[in-house]
Amino acid sequence: MRATVLVRPKTGIRDPQGEAIRGSLAGLGYPVSEVSAGKIFDLEVDTDDAAEAERVARETAGRVLANELIEGFEVVVG
Repeated sequence: MRATVLVRPKTGIRDPQGEAIRGSLAGLGYPVSEVSAGKIFDLEVDTDDAAEAERVARETAGRVLANELIEGFEVVVG
């Protein structure tokens, strides 16, 4: 079963990559005032049970994919 983990910087945490992208967009004339750069992980979990796929994705996100001191994550199953 497919599980997607979206990892983003927490609110209030400096995001140098997002700041650089925002600066580039502003330089090109795009009216963008804020950019947050994150990561997307698509997992294929070996189960047909959506609850189990979500549990595995949340556990891997918390232990490996995201640094919970500075990043938050969201899990989407399906």
